[in-house]
Amino acid sequence: MASSPANHRNNPEGFHKFFESWLTEQNQHLQELISASRNNQHTADSDQILCPLVERVVSHYDHYYHAKSLSTRDNVLYMLTPPWRSLLEDAFLWIGGWRPSVAFHLLYSKSGLQLDSGLADLIRRLSTGDLGDMSHEQLCRVDELQRKTIREEREMTENMARIQETVADSKMVELSEAATEEGGGGDDLGERVESALKHKEEGLEEMLHKADDLRLRTLKGVLDILTPMQCVHFLIAAGELHLRFHKWGKKKDEQQHHV
Repeated sequence: MASSPANHRNNPEGFHKFFESWLTEQNQHLQELISASRNNQHTADSDQILCPLVERVVSHYDHYYHAKSLSTRDNVLYMLTPPWRSLLEDAFLWIGGWRPSVAFHLLYSKSGLQLDSGLADLIRRLSTGDLGDMSHEQLCRVDELQRKTIREEREMTENMARIQETVADSKMVELSEAATEEGGGGDDLGERVESALKHKEEGLEEMLHKADDLRLRTLKGVLDILTPMQCVHFLIAAGELHLRFHKWGKKKDEQQHHV
């Protein structure tokens, strides 16, 4: 497993290296998940094989968010605008990461695709075992979780907006005016600016921790509703989308760099 960036505290490059290693491991897990989805569809003991794999992949996500939390305490601005992300990924960021409600769009998209491909089996009343085979009870639980997640997401978005609006509060305007009058400002003004910015960074750090917590809770909440085989299919879809989107974004960055 990718080593924690704890040994690189106050060194933002530490998390960058960790992230690249984590991506490599995610790709390895993706291959394991794909293999498991193909080889354990009709075996009686498939749950005993799939559950440890799902737990291992979820533990990998746990490790990522733990490492990210440590690095956020050191440099929240760096973690909110991560340079290892592509410009394409940056355009879709929500408080330093993926928007939690995207998990439900991913689930429904993959479910619809698998429902279409397995329609013949469903007509013959054969269980496909994948996301196209979710029960009514499962769909109701997903809908309930989605509503709860969206409420939390909207509350965090509003709280983040309030923090962002403080960039123009009376303290910042006063300091900006003082900097003009003093021709850039001396040490005393610099200390006042750092003090004002530190308070804002603390607010941003709290928001990033809460957003990451919601991301991880949403992932686990969805998996708790699914069967082991459905968990495998969902984690495949999540891994594929993350890795491919990252690759496509990096490719676009390279193309624009050479224009």
